[in-house]
Amino acid sequence: MSLFYKVSYGLGFHTWEDLAAHPPFADQLLSLVAREEHGLEPPYGRALDLGCGSAVWGVQLAQRGWQVTGLDNVAKAFERAAERIRDAGAEMTLVLGDVTRLHESDLGSGYRLLVDTGTFHGLTREDRIAMGLEVTSVASDDATLLLDCFAPGRRGPLPRGCARSDVEEAFPGWEITDAVIADSDPDPLARALRFDELFYRLKRR
Repeated sequence: MSLFYKVSYGLGFHTWEDLAAHPPFADQLLSLVAREEHGLEPPYGRALDLGCGSAVWGVQLAQRGWQVTGLDNVAKAFERAAERIRDAGAEMTLVLGDVTRLHESDLGSGYRLLVDTGTFHGLTREDRIAMGLEVTSVASDDATLLLDCFAPGRRGPLPRGCARSDVEEAFPGWEITDAVIADSDPDPLARALRFDELFYRLKRR
């Protein structure tokens, strides 16, 4: 999947960024974020945007009052992220790195909110387990993890998705508290490819 994203960004193909302007998806994701903010005042704490791409969501988190770090391993996406952050006047740290080897990046720890809008479900089983271990190592004891996942399926170069059991296997120290429809109004292509997209909300046990 890393090669897919490198090629896609190189060609200027990054339609997933448009989801920020698609209310059925954006509203659902941000409603889950709002649960972590309820009853508190900003700053809300440290947030890690895993596979942040061009920082579409990271910037929004920063504007809401989170102390955000975005991590990605695609240089072109990194460039777009830096430009987006600058244009938005947001405060957000960018780190070039791999979600399966977070210990190699200068991320620190104590992240209260971790968000992945499309990385985990494109990894191999071994890499998912590695990501789970790495994410757990940088998360706070009361952390929440939000995972956006397609249902399992073969879709050419696109992510093959994952099942609930795959999430549970990779994050044994976490509990899935919610599995909600991510996009209640998908476009025709998404319906044809049977994305059946879910947001999994996980809390550390």
